[in-house]
Amino acid sequence: MTAQDMDQEKTEEFGERMVGVLNDGALALMTSIGHRTGLFDAMAGLRASTSTEIASAADLNERYVREWLGAMVVGGVVEHDPEGNTYRLPQEHAALLTRDAAPDNFAAFMQYISVLGSVEDRIVESFKHGGGVPYSAFPRFQEVMAEDSGQTVLPALLDHILPLVPGLTGRLEEGIEVMDVGCGSGRALNLMASAFPNSRFTGYDLSEEGISRGRAEAERNGASNIRFEVKDASKLDEAEGYDLITTFDAVHDQAKPAVVLEGIADALRPDGIYLMQDIAGSSHVHNNLDHPMGTFLYTVSTMHCMTVSLAQNGDGLGAMWGEEKAREMLQEAGFDHVEVKQLPHDFQNYYYIATKN
Repeated sequence: MTAQDMDQEKTEEFGERMVGVLNDGALALMTSIGHRTGLFDAMAGLRASTSTEIASAADLNERYVREWLGAMVVGGVVEHDPEGNTYRLPQEHAALLTRDAAPDNFAAFMQYISVLGSVEDRIVESFKHGGGVPYSAFPRFQEVMAEDSGQTVLPALLDHILPLVPGLTGRLEEGIEVMDVGCGSGRALNLMASAFPNSRFTGYDLSEEGISRGRAEAERNGASNIRFEVKDASKLDEAEGYDLITTFDAVHDQAKPAVVLEGIADALRPDGIYLMQDIAGSSHVHNNLDHPMGTFLYTVSTMHCMTVSLAQNGDGLGAMWGEEKAREMLQEAGFDHVEVKQLPHDFQNYYYIATKN
């Protein structure tokens, strides 16, 4: 194609979009900083204030705060009065950017951009030579994931997620055996252990950091009905020992997800239930064109979920494995009945309820 054959208007429109992407990418980084430094939280409690007053309220360096405010103003996040030289975070914006706004706090999710950016060089090398980037190479990932889970899973777990399975809450109150595979920092499991003292809970994860955090929280809670263990999810080797097994956003980045699902099926008792939370989406790209977070999820998959699996010589399933592939793999693992549900407030996740005959 020659330059004469190109649609110049289309090129200009795409150029404008790329400028927008560049600005929004920069704004995402600055939004992450606003979250981590507590600037949004501080500003939510202030009237229109100067950069000095805002820095003082957040206990931060004024010069950095002033420059950050510049990005927030031109990015349309913060309002600025040039006459009084003051800045204000509108209440409507604070409702989506502060810790008090969870689970609607988008600022917390912006942290993924900088976390993923920190391994870009290694991802580029993997594009050239194959292989993957190991989990250990990602700074703060456990911390950010724990905060993500704290916003999405924890607030909904007892009142919305567990009730997706009819009768499950009653069984937990009576007392059953529960296992969470890929439990991360164990926040969901610790919450369940506190809410259902008659049940017994086991958490497995490959991350020593995550397991250490889970144990520390259980100790703080004084929980005696929970245990955590560093364990490869592909080596469960437990036959019919559990009434409920859960995974929260954990299957798709396993090295051998099919083996993990088979192990989960084997570990369930005959009347047991497997509750799997995983990314909402289709296995086919063309079905994800209207996904509200499609680009972000494919990026997270490329730069984390897929690559950490490939780093273990795994399958590299990826975050966007989708409902079609998930149903297929659950059936192959031995689950005869699979229901897929979604919560009205959570467009990012599907909840699979799988049982055996």
